[in-house]
Amino acid sequence: MLKNLLARVTIATTAIVTTLGVMGYAHNTLATKPPQTTASTAPAQLIAQVDPALAAMEQSVLRQINQYRAGRKLPALTLDATITQQSRNHSQNMANGTVPFSHQGFEQRVKEIRKAMSYRAAAENVAYNMGYRDPATQAVQGWLKSPGHLKNIQGQYNVTGIGVSKNAKGEVYFTQVFIRK
Repeated sequence: MLKNLLARVTIATTAIVTTLGVMGYAHNTLATKPPQTTASTAPAQLIAQVDPALAAMEQSVLRQINQYRAGRKLPALTLDATITQQSRNHSQNMANGTVPFSHQGFEQRVKEIRKAMSYRAAAENVAYNMGYRDPATQAVQGWLKSPGHLKNIQGQYNVTGIGVSKNAKGEVYFTQVFIRK
């Protein structure tokens, strides 16, 4: 049973933090309320860009992460369209095999985000799974059980983007980027 579970769930995390011009990089890999939006991010704009089932998973991840943060008296993360688009692009690239399941291109994603907003810190959680009735909850539960992912979820971030993509094999890929403005 455990071997089967490990074969179906994989999670990874990367954090890049920029403070006073010094960039730090960390990598950790492990097998295993309504969302808020910015004034420029209408939920309909975000949902219209993807399959409704995938958009619902993105909203579920945001809701679960914000519920977890609220339970620890942390402020809710605000969904941002630019960060979400970068997250979606990465999830799609992993799903279609353009890049391996990894954080490959993270620096490029945050450079693109920097074009739209300045930030002090950025981090990323990625996951994939298959065969679950509720893939979003499975991804979030995996992140919450992993110290590296949990650190990102509990971090002093205030803006996020979430992207979900599914391939023909049924693998569901998740990317959540965390930003501290």
